[in-house]
Amino acid sequence: MPIPHIPATANAALRAELQRAIDNKTKPPGSLGLLEALALQMGLIQETVAVAVRQPAILVFAADHGVVEEGISAYPQSVTWQMVENFLAGGAAINVLARQSGCALQVIDAGVNHDFGARATLLDRKVGPGTANFAKQAAMSADECARAIEHGRSIALALEGNVVGFGEMGIGNTTAAAALMHKMTGVPVAECVGAGTGLSREGILHKQKVIEAAVAKHAGVTDPLEVLATFGGFEIAMIAGAMLGAAESRKVLLIDGFIVTSALLVAAKVQPAILDYCVFSHCSDEHGHRRMLAHLEARPLLNLGLRLGEGTGCALALPLLGAACAFLREMATFESAQVSDKTD
Repeated sequence: MPIPHIPATANAALRAELQRAIDNKTKPPGSLGLLEALALQMGLIQETVAVAVRQPAILVFAADHGVVEEGISAYPQSVTWQMVENFLAGGAAINVLARQSGCALQVIDAGVNHDFGARATLLDRKVGPGTANFAKQAAMSADECARAIEHGRSIALALEGNVVGFGEMGIGNTTAAAALMHKMTGVPVAECVGAGTGLSREGILHKQKVIEAAVAKHAGVTDPLEVLATFGGFEIAMIAGAMLGAAESRKVLLIDGFIVTSALLVAAKVQPAILDYCVFSHCSDEHGHRRMLAHLEARPLLNLGLRLGEGTGCALALPLLGAACAFLREMATFESAQVSDKTD
């Protein structure tokens, strides 16, 4: 499967121009903190000083996971399709927060074990009715994984806007994400596993043991895409593909929490320059996410104790992207405001 080339955003001349524009605003240098870094990053991605957020969208990918057979979730698998119905009815947290942020929302069936029928508001890209149980066999075939990645890439390439956030829904997907995290980072499984949808201490320990046994069973799997096929989910593979497509078309990538970041770990292994395009919306309260962010040397914009997923962190962080653009475009310079700059 061909992986699209992602160019690095490095541009010394443009970086210098952006930094001059940022530093010449009526403020002490660096006093807007991460907003300044965000404006600089967006300028390099968009290749302009006139940065803007245009037609932002959040893509929510849903799929089921065969590993739920191992009793690793506090909720039954049926909650996946029930929550998709909630998304389509406009009643979930991501619906509310996307509306609040003025952001378009697209729900994608990547592989839910349910027949939704033809629905105008649901994009059907179902690869299969959920993955296989990776405790017993690979979650998906190489062909299924490749199709999921390509579906995601095509969806992202078709977006008209320049900012895209990523969300997910899938009972069992924190187990898949923890396995991917371990394989991609080398962090011990015990430090990757968390409560997910609300497991007890005993439930977390059981989930850890399931993952450790599966990792041992598939010990020879090391190639990033093969790891994704072995332990991932259809929604995680589709997110990885959508990230690649978004960066390929020079969009800003808004990264959500634990599951979405696990997809990024894979995408960054095959195309490291994708990290230039990533804005990390928040640090999740899901155990392991902080270690993921440290591995990626990421600086999240928010730390609100979120652990819902769905792309909720993206919706909450989106106004900060708008603020970074607004100060760079609209804030007076020392010259225009006739304010004295600091003395040497």
